[in-house]
Amino acid sequence: MGMLVEGKWQADDRFATNAAGQFVRRDATFRHWTTRDGAAGPSGDGGFRAEPGRYHLYVSLACPWAHRTLIVRRLKRLEAVVSVSVVDPSMGADGWAFQSPAGALTPGSTPDHLFGARYLYEIYARADPRFTGRVTVPVLWDKRENTIVNNESSEIIRMLNCAFDEWGEASIDLYPEALRPAVDEINATVYHNVNNGVYRCGFASSQAAYEEAFEALFTTLAMLEERLSRSRYLIGDRVTEADWRLFTTLVRFDAVYYSHFKCNLRRLIDYPNLWNYARELYQWPGVAATVDLQQIKRHYYWSHARINPTRIVPRGPAIDFTAPHDRGRLAASERPD
Repeated sequence: MGMLVEGKWQADDRFATNAAGQFVRRDATFRHWTTRDGAAGPSGDGGFRAEPGRYHLYVSLACPWAHRTLIVRRLKRLEAVVSVSVVDPSMGADGWAFQSPAGALTPGSTPDHLFGARYLYEIYARADPRFTGRVTVPVLWDKRENTIVNNESSEIIRMLNCAFDEWGEASIDLYPEALRPAVDEINATVYHNVNNGVYRCGFASSQAAYEEAFEALFTTLAMLEERLSRSRYLIGDRVTEADWRLFTTLVRFDAVYYSHFKCNLRRLIDYPNLWNYARELYQWPGVAATVDLQQIKRHYYWSHARINPTRIVPRGPAIDFTAPHDRGRLAASERPD
């Protein structure tokens, strides 16, 4: 995994676990906000006014947290407003890099379009030469101020959702004011037990920690399966950010988390409602282009050598997200209790 310490890269392939063997995800470090007028955001300071061409996203196609930002960028039609660089899926001793271990460019990845950096940690060091912390994606970079605005995906997607509406698709609102309490409530459950829950299973270093995370994961998936039996989306008949936050975990579940992270009680395809729901979201205009299962499998099976020492990347499974779904059977008026 590795990290920067006082601006110097320190290689480290251990996962962050506590004394009980539970995986502990560190909070993001950069928490500034880009807003329409440059004012302060909900959980951080402002000073970063939304402007076309000013901001740049650093992402990985393999990472579910970065995947969220790519989906919202696509749905809001911000491709010409916020530029992007895509790291290589293979994370080695130097962390996220812009080329494969063989020195080549993996299909779907790009060079660093701003500075020609070889490693993502160089971008963090540009923002803060004495930075100490993990080097993660996504990163929202301000080209004018030459610094990182934010590296917390849940906040970046909210900036993309509304700050750039003057130049994007203003008719789409993934965090409508009237639904915010419901979105926040389901987000909290899904984040802890599903989005981060698969990592809590995969990176656990004790049997008890693994089983606790495993139970919470599949209890929540059962709850979501029942919820989606009577509601087309997580919050009734309207797609919100909550759906896309769940989707990026679901689309990786059978290919990676089921086997690699030992989340193997059931597959996604064993849940009729979740499986149909995931296919509908995959088939949403523009979304399929953000999904790269080859990069996803390459990252997890190759990068986590402690879990998969041979670094053999499996060829399967065969998953058809383009198959017809049945979500249209749910009346638009149906909503969860």
